[in-house]
Amino acid sequence: MRRHRSYLNIGLGACLAVCLSAAVAAVAASDGPSVHVYNWYDYIGPTTLADFKRATGVKLVYDTFDSAEVLEGKLLTGGSGYDVVVASNYSLPTLIKAGVLQPLDLAQLSGSKHLDPTLLEKLASNDPGNRYAVPYLWGTNGIGYNPDKVRAALGAEAPLDSWDLLLDKANLAKLSQCGVAVLDSPAEVLPIVLHYLGLPPNSSNPEDYAKAQALLLELRPYITYFNSSKFITDLANGDICIALGWSGAMLEAQLNAKQAGNGVTVEYSLPREGAPVWFDTLVLLKDAPHPVEGLSFIDYLLQPQVIAPITEHLNYPNGNRDATPLIAAETRNNPSVYPPAEAMDTLYALQPLPKNIERIRTRVWSKVKSGQ
Repeated sequence: MRRHRSYLNIGLGACLAVCLSAAVAAVAASDGPSVHVYNWYDYIGPTTLADFKRATGVKLVYDTFDSAEVLEGKLLTGGSGYDVVVASNYSLPTLIKAGVLQPLDLAQLSGSKHLDPTLLEKLASNDPGNRYAVPYLWGTNGIGYNPDKVRAALGAEAPLDSWDLLLDKANLAKLSQCGVAVLDSPAEVLPIVLHYLGLPPNSSNPEDYAKAQALLLELRPYITYFNSSKFITDLANGDICIALGWSGAMLEAQLNAKQAGNGVTVEYSLPREGAPVWFDTLVLLKDAPHPVEGLSFIDYLLQPQVIAPITEHLNYPNGNRDATPLIAAETRNNPSVYPPAEAMDTLYALQPLPKNIERIRTRVWSKVKSGQ
């Protein structure tokens, strides 16, 4: 069960009456308008949707998906019937090029003034000029670990703030005795390995992927498994001692361990060499059947009083700088949730690659996972 502080919802309706844009107010007064939203599974606050309907009078049709491939497949064929979609920054270039998205009119989004310019600048590498998307939630990829077991394996001088902890063969061999998990995602792991080797994380050079493959094949005997969800439970239970994965997943493991009272400690490291930063963004579809209502939903989520409880519930930071003071101190001051400025400077966004490089990356990953 994720952490959620209900006190942030106190007075929400009253505050939103002041904060919501004129577009939202107009929609609320109309006869039974609706908005159709497509979001990742379990990626919203427990009362957000009901609060939106109560504040605006707009009926909400809400569906979920569980992979970027499912999302892109539905959108690229057209006629999805959705208005607002939560799309990853990695998918944006493909969707923009395909003409699937409608430019956002920031004049109709009163909440856009709350967005963090630093994050918008990073997002612009996938959405030039920030024309089509605004940040919803974001996070990083790094290392979750059990400090007691890691120090027992590597000693007091274990490089906890470096990719050496996981990508140095001598270290990984020792850590394999207590269990190592790696995110099963070539699009997210291979850029980390390339960057570690001093190569461009979004490289289009086949020779770079051969170098990444060589390193990963050396490390493969010491990796317990590749998985995108199992490591959360295993870290929390102490069944593994280290994992490469998403920041929010590691914080979920940390919370689960605390709630279990099993004596396991989980910490998260954002390596000093740099790491991927990712965004889940709010976009309006070009063929949205209810574009005005779609904008009203996006604007609703841009209000600080709305997005702050979602961060509290999901342990992922949001793109709204004015929401930060509303978030509990233990969350907003946690560098694993909100990295400090010096760490932000080292983060890089991932890019879609040419088809031939995507095929090379897929083959590399298949060989690494099989160990051949």
